[in-house]
Amino acid sequence: MSTTPLPGIGVQYDLTTREDRHVSVVAHRDGTRTVNVYQADDPDACLQSLHLTGPESASLIDALMPAHHSPNVLHTTDLGLVAERIELSTHSHWNGRVLGETKMRTDTGASIVAVLRRSGAVPSPAPDFRLAGGDTLIVIGTREGVEAAAAILGQE
Repeated sequence: MSTTPLPGIGVQYDLTTREDRHVSVVAHRDGTRTVNVYQADDPDACLQSLHLTGPESASLIDALMPAHHSPNVLHTTDLGLVAERIELSTHSHWNGRVLGETKMRTDTGASIVAVLRRSGAVPSPAPDFRLAGGDTLIVIGTREGVEAAAAILGQE
């Protein structure tokens, strides 16, 4: 299984089965999923694509693996808040800039509550914290706020 971040869209998961069949799932930021099955003789040619709503995706996920959840969406509550991991590209406009310049909380209502780096986690980064390409930012807010934050952080 391999994963590919799709900035502004979500994450694509690719799997090659034991029978050498290529299947991918695109986990969209809005909770929907697109399941793609590729031709056996041409693993790049899509044979079938199925778009699932959030509830349909949840039902299929439960059928395949109970208690499974997306690794990017950390937690959703009845209050309408989500926490999501957003990777900062090395080509990002924000690479090398300080967190306060993003105006994240002011413009989106979402908060960056931690930054994950190879050197370790930085909880509650201050406005003068310098972002770096490859950082994974933990963002909490409403679904709309987190999507807006992902769009801002995805700027190149």
